[in-house]
Formats: sequence, C-alpha cells, structure tokens
Amino acid sequence: MTEPEQPEIDWSLTTFDGARREQLRRWAELPLERIVAALEEMEQLGLRLQGEQPPAGEDRRPR
Repeated sequence: MTEPEQPEIDWSLTTFDGARREQLRRWAELPLERIVAALEEMEQLGLRLQGEQPPAGEDRRPR
C-alpha cells in the first residue's frame, strides 16, 4: 500500500518575511467590501480589549 502524496512544502513561507508576504498576498485577493468589514471588526475588537465600548450605532457589521 502506498502512502498518499503529500503536497510539497514551500519553505519560503516558513520565515517571518515569507509569512508576511503570504499574508499580504492573501489580503490583496480579498474584495474591498471584505477588507473594510475586517478592518471594522478589528477596530471593535481593539476597543473591547481596551475595555471601551464602541459608540452607539457604530456596529456596522453586515447582517
């Protein structure tokens, strides 16, 4: 019985620089709407972690 073929590892992605390049590449593939939504979610998370509440009516996540 043969083992299933494993995909080749891209070792360039295992460095900090390679991981950062891959992160930027994936981010660039997102549509603008998803980028804006992600930034808004990160802002809200940052406020919650600081113990602050977002201003009323600022919950702009898509429904």
